[in-house]
Order: sequence, then structure tokens, then C-alpha cells
Amino acid sequence: MIEETETIEEFLARCSADVEEAVRKAAAAEILPRFRRLAAHEVDQKSGPHDLVTDADRLAELRLTEDLGALLPGSVVVGEEAVHADPAVYRAIQDDVPVWIVDPVDGTRQFVHGDDGFCTLVALVRRGTVIASWTYAAARDQFATAVRGQGAHLDGERLFAGPPAPGRDLVVATSHPDFTTDEQKHALRSLWTEGIAPRACGSAGLEYLAVARGELDAVAFSWEAAWDHAAGLLLVEEAGGTHLTLTGEPFRVTGGNALPFTAARDAATARRVADLLRTGS
Repeated sequence: MIEETETIEEFLARCSADVEEAVRKAAAAEILPRFRRLAAHEVDQKSGPHDLVTDADRLAELRLTEDLGALLPGSVVVGEEAVHADPAVYRAIQDDVPVWIVDPVDGTRQFVHGDDGFCTLVALVRRGTVIASWTYAAARDQFATAVRGQGAHLDGERLFAGPPAPGRDLVVATSHPDFTTDEQKHALRSLWTEGIAPRACGSAGLEYLAVARGELDAVAFSWEAAWDHAAGLLLVEEAGGTHLTLTGEPFRVTGGNALPFTAARDAATARRVADLLRTGS
């Protein structure tokens, strides 16, 4: 619980471990018991056959909403499933109060198919700025955290993305074709060029983690949903990377971005990918 005169930074210094524990408990109670054990009635479609939701998504989000709200009274939780039920919930990101942005199972399609490439994403945002983030790949037992100005860490080890090795193609994970419009496909197709090795992305949260670890050079995404991006963008920033929209500005979790956008392990890579995306838009 935040003290009456306590800043968000002081709250994090005192309670960041409690947030991590809440994420771990939600995954242990609602996600991992259903991994590779989902019954047909526990899986539904949202907008179409590629947009899935499970009981694990819903129940983990409900638990996180309760636990995170209790840790920081006066805060608001904006979760993917709550927004699906009531799109007006998303507007809270614009408010002055602290906001928890939650994606209970990022990579639901992978989760449904028994692939361990999914994670739980939590970010704490204030006035449009991501202050801290938690990324938990429960099936891989990997936990990444970031606090603005204090670095990014994976299982306690500091992350440094570093520049790509010279002389090789840049590997860029892009929005999956199943989730892109024809116009977006055209923009992303500009990455199919010499010196770039594009591939379809999996879980956005895990792709951001790969960039922060220096295992992936960049991502190029065509959608704005804050629960997919907030946690990972801070990881990349705190590991030394950066992100750019088509106008050359950083991505804003509050929306209104020129898309597609990129996040990359260093500034030079971000500029190169953004320049290519601009030519295709």
C-alpha cells in the first residue's frame, strides 16, 4: 500500500518485489495449471479465429486487478480482457492517476497450442510515462523487470542490448500477417530488402525481451494496444535501445502514433528500420 506522502518511485523501491510476487502468484494459480491442459470450453474467439481468449487470460487478469489495486490504492488497472468487455476502460491511460497496464497472457495463440512462448506483462504508467515493468515467461521460468532510470534485469542480471554485430543481416520481428491489414502488409513489406532478415513475431512481450537481451535486432509492429507494448518498450529503453514511429518520435502508450513503429537494440538500427518503414507507407 502506498503511503499518503509517498511518491511512485518510493512505492516501487518498497513494493516492486510485491508486484513480482503478485504476477508469479497469478500465473501459478490461473495460467500454469491450464498450460497444455486447456479444455475446449476454456477457449473462445474474440474478433476472429486468430484472436483467442482463454479462462487463464480472464482469471489471471481478475486476480492481478485485485492484487495490484490493493498494493497501490487509487490506481487503476487497464487489462486487455477488461477493455475487450468495455472499450471505455482504455481511456484511463490518459488519466492523472497511476495506471497498471496488464496483459495476463501475451501470446494466447501460443499458449492454446501448448507452446511455451507466452508471458504475463504488467507495466505501471503515470501521465503517459511507463515507470516500471514486469515480464514473466512462466513456462520458461524467466522474469524480467525494468524501472525507469534504473536499468533492465532478467532474473537479477542486468540487460545490455548493445549494437548488432557488423556485416550481418538485421533480424527484425514484424507484426504477424494474420493480424495485419493490406495497407500494413505493404508498409512492412519494405523490410524485405538487402541487409534485413524479417520474420513474423510471436509474443510481443518476448520479442521485446529478445531485443533487450541483444538476441533480436528490432521489432516492427503495426498496432498500438498498450498492454502489448508498454512493458517491453521500457525493457528495451533501459537495456540501451530505443523506439521510433514513422514521424521519428518515440512511441506513446497513450496512442496517436504514426504506424508502423519500431523498437531496436540501438539508435542506428531503429533509424534504419524506421526509414525503411517510412518508404513503404
